[in-house]
Amino acid sequence: MKQKVIGTGLSGLVGSRIVELLGDKYKFVDFSLDSGVNILDKESLTAAFAKNSDAVAILHMAAFTDTNSAWEQRGDKSGICYQLNVEGTRNILELTKKNNQYFIYISTDFVFDGAKTTPYTEDDIPNPIEWYGETKYLGEKVVTDSGYQSAIIRITYPYRSNFANKPDIIHKVLTKLQNGEVVKMFSDQICTYTFIDDIAYGIDKFFENKYTGTYHLVGSSSHSPYEMSKLVAQTFGFDQDLVQPSSLEEFIKSQPEGSRPWQKCLITSNQKVKSLGIEMKTLEEGLVEIKKQI
Repeated sequence: MKQKVIGTGLSGLVGSRIVELLGDKYKFVDFSLDSGVNILDKESLTAAFAKNSDAVAILHMAAFTDTNSAWEQRGDKSGICYQLNVEGTRNILELTKKNNQYFIYISTDFVFDGAKTTPYTEDDIPNPIEWYGETKYLGEKVVTDSGYQSAIIRITYPYRSNFANKPDIIHKVLTKLQNGEVVKMFSDQICTYTFIDDIAYGIDKFFENKYTGTYHLVGSSSHSPYEMSKLVAQTFGFDQDLVQPSSLEEFIKSQPEGSRPWQKCLITSNQKVKSLGIEMKTLEEGLVEIKKQI
């Protein structure tokens, strides 16, 4: 008999793939507006938990992730970004504790300021510089301050083979290359790109072992968006000359005063999950895999 897992955000880019890959092992119950559950409505949420008290784990992925829109809401605790990322997390966790269920909170590398040029580890103290990252960090604090048996899993720049509803950064580049368009990407920013299938299988290990603490479930290599785009062109056989460098620093200078800040260097270490036996692909390896899947 399949173990039941309650999930929020299961229809998204990452969540839907987790359901696809782990659905033979777990019975996922979707808590979303589509299923009639509003995580900001305590009455609705309490009723949904009561019907699923036999769930062994909660995977909380639902979040407001539009960084530009979030910046426009900065400081506004009544805004949807704060409400979803902080109060929604608080509501979910309170009911999880009542049912004594294992809790996983999905977070982001945007909790860091991007000023460090060496890899961020789980021991680094977050210092978010924009509102999305700040609200996700506040969500993390809701979890850690509770002292409850929980895991905080940070993921970074996720990509997969296909997801029509919301193309990831790899597919945005791929579409431009397929159309013969020039792809201009920052060469002075560094990010860690993560293959979503690895995230799914990693989370399975968390369900099995109920690890607690904070972990970076991220890819095994970091690249500038320019380097990433070159690798996409190379892997899929497109003209690499279509990929041209641009500058984050110059972009920031061109923005109006008060525009959202950008993290420059988000190299994120995955050594802690590797010590658990969880393997995460490099970007090159992940691109080869999605080419096979496509």
